[in-house]
Amino acid sequence: MPLTILEKFTLGISGLTAVGIGGFIMAAPHAFYASYGITLGDDPSLLSELRAPTAGLLTLGVLMLTGIWRSAMAQMAVAATLIVFLAFPAGRLISLVIDGVPSSGIIGALVLEIAIAALCIFAFRQRIMGSAADVTGVDARS
Repeated sequence: MPLTILEKFTLGISGLTAVGIGGFIMAAPHAFYASYGITLGDDPSLLSELRAPTAGLLTLGVLMLTGIWRSAMAQMAVAATLIVFLAFPAGRLISLVIDGVPSSGIIGALVLEIAIAALCIFAFRQRIMGSAADVTGVDARS
């Protein structure tokens, strides 16, 4: 099934967000985290631990954007978008419960991530329901 305009828009927002955040952290982790009120030291191990998953985020963002123009990549792009933008707010909510309330900048990031997650669920709902029907053999759209 070809991507709808809403799905392409959602992949674009998601991809640009992931590439932007991933690229910023890769290039300037000190500046990125300072915007959240977090001071990083110069420990190479810490910086490596921050950049490694960020490279994954950046790569997934490129995959999301690629899915807009390459139909062969569309399903993978949708899956990447759902994984990233459902997992990030889930992780933040778990941390909120376990660790307490973070800075206002991180709360702002959580709100943005929840908004993108909601957009993803809305935009890809037909694909999600269709996948559920494929797995169970029951048409979940009925």
